[in-house]
Amino acid sequence: MIKHFLRLSFIFCFVISAQAGNTSDKKDDTPAKPKLIIGIVIDQMRYDYITRFWDKFGDGGFKELVGEGFFFRNTTYNYVPTFTGPGHASIYTGTSPATHGIIANDWFDRTENKMVYCTDDKTVQTVGSTSAAGQMSPSRLLASTVTDELKLFSNMRSKVIGISLKDRGAIMPAGHLANAAYWFDGTTGGWISSTYYMSDLPDWVKKFNEKKMADKYLSKDWETLLSIKEYTESLADDNKYEGKFTGEISPTFPHKLSGLAILKNQASTQTTNYDLIRSTPFGNSLLKDFAIETIESEKMGKGENTDFLTVSFSSTDYVGHMYGPNSIELEDTYLRLDKDLKEFILFLNNYLGKDNYVLFLTADHAAVNTPSYLQDVKLPAGYLDVAAKFNELKAFMIDEYRDDSLLLSFSNDQLFLNHPLIAKKKLDLASVRKATANYMLSMDGIADAYTADEIHNIPATDGIPLYLKNGYNAKRSGDVLLVLQPAWVEFGKTGTTHGSPYMYDRHVPLLFYGWKVKNGETFKANSITDIAPTISSFMKMEYPNGCIGNPLTGFLKE
Repeated sequence: MIKHFLRLSFIFCFVISAQAGNTSDKKDDTPAKPKLIIGIVIDQMRYDYITRFWDKFGDGGFKELVGEGFFFRNTTYNYVPTFTGPGHASIYTGTSPATHGIIANDWFDRTENKMVYCTDDKTVQTVGSTSAAGQMSPSRLLASTVTDELKLFSNMRSKVIGISLKDRGAIMPAGHLANAAYWFDGTTGGWISSTYYMSDLPDWVKKFNEKKMADKYLSKDWETLLSIKEYTESLADDNKYEGKFTGEISPTFPHKLSGLAILKNQASTQTTNYDLIRSTPFGNSLLKDFAIETIESEKMGKGENTDFLTVSFSSTDYVGHMYGPNSIELEDTYLRLDKDLKEFILFLNNYLGKDNYVLFLTADHAAVNTPSYLQDVKLPAGYLDVAAKFNELKAFMIDEYRDDSLLLSFSNDQLFLNHPLIAKKKLDLASVRKATANYMLSMDGIADAYTADEIHNIPATDGIPLYLKNGYNAKRSGDVLLVLQPAWVEFGKTGTTHGSPYMYDRHVPLLFYGWKVKNGETFKANSITDIAPTISSFMKMEYPNGCIGNPLTGFLKE
């Protein structure tokens, strides 16, 4: 009996040992590096949209990314102002506007003595259209991107492409060395580029444009995806806090897009306003279609070197600006985006396999609740009348210095002074700056004001002074930087905006999914500038040259 028991025990142990040996010898087919990296930026996405709309999301979109990916729940921007251009630049350079130079979407340029746009470049021409919408390039971006570093690391063999409805949403992420960047042309309804990247559109882009997908999306009404009674996370459909399309009587569903998109000139000739699609969830769907076509046609992820596709969904920003965070339109846009993400992820899994690509999803900034709504529910909020304040400041300049031409520009909460004139009048620049800052502090809605001299001397600690310092570029920023009170904006009474140093504008989601990414989450604080060095680290290549971020850890499988 004992011998029989010992024999069975020996056999059992042998089997277990063999199984353990087989497990340890099992080959891991996951590649050492992903074949394709996909960066998704959702324009104006607040962190709480994932939690607010969670019960309405289906399977395969946001729930797939959270349930199978890794969620960095405490990701914030470390500078001000928080806009689209600086946001995309900061994500991909791993640094802030102080270094990469994109201090806003547009800013006053002292050398040109006018406002300039972050991607405007009159030395290049539009490719794919006769409009001027393609005269764009990354020439104003002063630092390298993680996509640039991938091109250098692979000796230019990796393929890098950026796409977005917005030119800045495509160009900033793609960087200086991209194979291509494509954005949407509202005059033709097609995808265009610039001679910075190519002399002619590839045949596959031309064929995609010939499908007239924008016409198909604009031919149907924008109805709610669910019964309108189910949108319990939002305010009533008809409320005073929402803007509306030109031609509409009220901001309510259904939105008759086919009629709203028709324009008539003086000769009664009809044209289509393709820009309308930007402010609907179908702009995101159009981009999703183009993203899939880009990957397939360019065979991204199928070569020997890792490729990189950057995708920026912009319609969320347009809808947010028009309707605000508490609108049914905004909620419906995210429910439809959830479906678009599901389709995109399913495509990627079938095309490459989940272990062969890594995807990250984040936002370029968030947004404040509509201040007029906050006022009505008795929360502090307000509106700054920029034109009125500018005139008041001019009057101050006349009283103080007998000359209002000392003031050049008031933009992005920054005041630009006329340095040559101040020198000519033998005035002390630092004193004029300080006097201007003190005067601005006397105005309603202004929480604080810093001079350029003070910004230079701010220690690298934390809080709003640090955010101002990180957003300050010595050659491009203003002489006086203003901080508005929380929930105060330079905007209309409907919809919302962004740009402040407060958490509602800085807190965004960050998710990683796919290749070697384990499921989990963390509330540990991290910065948006940590994304680029994270990608550089697992690719074992150099960080972008201006990088100040640190690689994220703990989310990859051993």
